[in-house]
Amino acid sequence: MQDKIYLQSRSRLQDYEPIVGRSSLEELRVLAEKLSGKIIQTINSTFVGGGVVEILEHMVPLLNQLGVDARWDVISGNEEFFEVTKKFHNALHGKRERISPEDFALFSEVTERNLEEIKFYGDYFFIHDPQPVALIAKKREIGKRWVWRCHIDVSKPDKKVWRFLHDFIVDYDAVVFSSPNFAQQLPIRQFLITPSIDPLSDKNKELDSGTIDSVLKKYGLTSDKPMIVQISRFDRLKDPLGVIEAFEMVSKNIDCQLVLAGGTADDDPESEEVLEEVRRRAEGNHDIHVLLVPPESDIDINALQRAATIVIQKSLKEGFGLTISEALWKAKPVVASAVGGIPLQIKNKLTGLLCYTVEGAAYALKQLLSNPEYANWLGQNGREHVKQNFLITSHLKDYLLVFLSLDQHSDVVYL
Repeated sequence: MQDKIYLQSRSRLQDYEPIVGRSSLEELRVLAEKLSGKIIQTINSTFVGGGVVEILEHMVPLLNQLGVDARWDVISGNEEFFEVTKKFHNALHGKRERISPEDFALFSEVTERNLEEIKFYGDYFFIHDPQPVALIAKKREIGKRWVWRCHIDVSKPDKKVWRFLHDFIVDYDAVVFSSPNFAQQLPIRQFLITPSIDPLSDKNKELDSGTIDSVLKKYGLTSDKPMIVQISRFDRLKDPLGVIEAFEMVSKNIDCQLVLAGGTADDDPESEEVLEEVRRRAEGNHDIHVLLVPPESDIDINALQRAATIVIQKSLKEGFGLTISEALWKAKPVVASAVGGIPLQIKNKLTGLLCYTVEGAAYALKQLLSNPEYANWLGQNGREHVKQNFLITSHLKDYLLVFLSLDQHSDVVYL
């Protein structure tokens, strides 16, 4: 087990005032004061890679700036454990996986080890995703308040895996889902809260043209032709091969280039294999650029999104898809699949274009490349949509309300 209680935000809370207004920040301070003296212990599976980490590394320090004692720990697990939890991840998204009794036994064995190794010191325990879900067993011994945060699309989960996890989930005081269509029949309270981006983070702050140009040069890119960009970790559920297929349809008629950029996550053993598949598929096409972006490269990601003519996110399944809000915040036109939490961000033909197939993605890309004024209009609408709904200050408010309302009684709460 590792801990990360020493995080410090590069942004001060007051820096958000020009974006969200003074009243929003005062509201946060009032709510935070009610949690004075309480510790929120957040636990997930990794400090590196993925949208959960991006949220927590900004949210935890801001909570502390508000006077809330928020701390962040991760569970430990070997390669075999994360291979099993990756199977769980895929199965919960509805993919067929061969999961054996030995896999469930290994999950339980690693959980028991973490139950012995982790120091449980919180007043509120905020557990993220399936990997650490079984830590709820500690509740029988220490009590306190426990919330399970599910960041993935569980609208049509594999029944065997869901039944296994269900036995742990029902012992929580509440569960948080990202979208209404992920809600399940559970005897505990359900909160529906969308994820968020930090507009002042390195990944989302304004960049000058010199910085953008230097990042393009670093990766061997030029801006001499329209650039379609997908930013995602290398995961089959992000459908990078489908993106390449759609791009090939578009590039037959429109001279453009494709950038597939992303990294890997410590808790995703398949990512290296997917990266190699993508590289092989793109081999020989000089207009397709496959970039492995190392951790702590937020400025690079920011620059690639700002250099993009269009941002695409052709996921097959998606809990939310933070890269979409990131792109919309930069006023970029976005083409994205109509799955998971994506339609919460993309209102079709208003804040972006939704697609359902490879052919649909290609059609949308052609439409935007052929009509720059329409593309710009969508991007401007998208930025305003993110400002109103998906910034970290709103997210902080929602979570503070969750912790404060745990003693209240209701089944489903929309925040």
